[in-house]
Amino acid sequence: MNYQQAIDKMHQLTKFGFNLGLQRIERLLELLGNPEKDLKVIHVGGTNGKGSTSAILASVLKATGLQVGVFTSPHLHEYTERIKINGIDIPQEEFAELLSKIMPLFTQMVNEGYEHPTEFEVNTAMALLYFHRRRVDIVVLEVGLGGAIDSTNVVDPLISVLTNVSLEHMDYLGDTIGEIATVKAGIIKKKRPVVTAIDHPEALPVVKAKCVQEDAPLYIVQEETAISVKSKSLMGQTFDIKLPGRAIADLQLPLLGEHQLLNSATALLVLHTLEEYYGYKIGEDQIRVGFKGVKWPARMELFSSNPTIMIDGAHNTAGVEVLVEALKESFSDKEIVLVMGMLADKEREKVVAMLAPLAKKIIVTKPNSPRAGQWQELASFASQYCSQVEVIEEIHQAVEQGIAAANRDDLVCITGSLYMVAEARQFLLDNKLGAE
Repeated sequence: MNYQQAIDKMHQLTKFGFNLGLQRIERLLELLGNPEKDLKVIHVGGTNGKGSTSAILASVLKATGLQVGVFTSPHLHEYTERIKINGIDIPQEEFAELLSKIMPLFTQMVNEGYEHPTEFEVNTAMALLYFHRRRVDIVVLEVGLGGAIDSTNVVDPLISVLTNVSLEHMDYLGDTIGEIATVKAGIIKKKRPVVTAIDHPEALPVVKAKCVQEDAPLYIVQEETAISVKSKSLMGQTFDIKLPGRAIADLQLPLLGEHQLLNSATALLVLHTLEEYYGYKIGEDQIRVGFKGVKWPARMELFSSNPTIMIDGAHNTAGVEVLVEALKESFSDKEIVLVMGMLADKEREKVVAMLAPLAKKIIVTKPNSPRAGQWQELASFASQYCSQVEVIEEIHQAVEQGIAAANRDDLVCITGSLYMVAEARQFLLDNKLGAE
């Protein structure tokens, strides 16, 4: 099997959909020799911020000289982006070889009476097997959906991390913040420390109760850390932070948005907990190097061009709230041209009501996904808030038109579904309108 055949097979697995539960992944890993049992894992869950927090953690841990495996989802441009060691994607030939090794087990499982594994379960198994093979020192494992019965919840982590909780995937996770928090708190394990930045009054008591039940020490970011912002620019932000027993001044982070300060504090508290509980040595110089080297593409990512272009894959209302705050905070002096496309199953009207009033012109485009649905509806929602709304189906044409419609000092903000954002980002890179 070559790489393209492997990708085709992964796409075929999407027909098994979202099928939450641990029975299939547990059996699949058992047949592979339980590679997860030898891994030291930091398990990161939450509604938003888990990707950024994971990226910061991985960058600092790499700076200490460790071999750091990272599993995140979804990918932007290439499936191999989901599985990395020290920032380098799994080689395409090894991706194909791993899938070739795993595929014969599907028939065995079905013959044993199990349902067929889903795409994400197979992807999780591949990541864990790859990290086991490469003998990584530590793994940063991002939850896919929810927590309790997400396929990543087969590990016994060193630390469980919960960034935040807001309403999402309500058809799978529950109708209230409390119900969703209960599912996400499922990654909390017996006597394993927990770091959380959750402060929602319905969610935090759920996490606290789960920690008591599991005898798991709980560290709340807002209680254990204090951040003071020193400066902000389009290049990032500089801040001082106080942690238990340590203070770091003038820490530089090349990510935009106030929310990244909380993600930074969360990551630093996790690193402190690694030192306190497990004896890891993480020096201030290594923290500085790690922070400076953080990359998190398509999250308020700026591209060097006139006009300024920003890409952000804000895929739910909580993410859009963060984007809106960042636009008001960092780009209040600029007029905004908005290029957006969203999937049908997202809260389109709410998102448009938040973003559209900030724009002088809006271009609506179609995400490259079967779930795009009546994508043009976005334009009718947007026209309630903005007098200039245009519909352009092809993403690259929508981006070109957005740039053409902007003055030199304006901001072109490209946002929405990661399917759309990824294609727009590739177009910008191909045309040298920005640097990776």
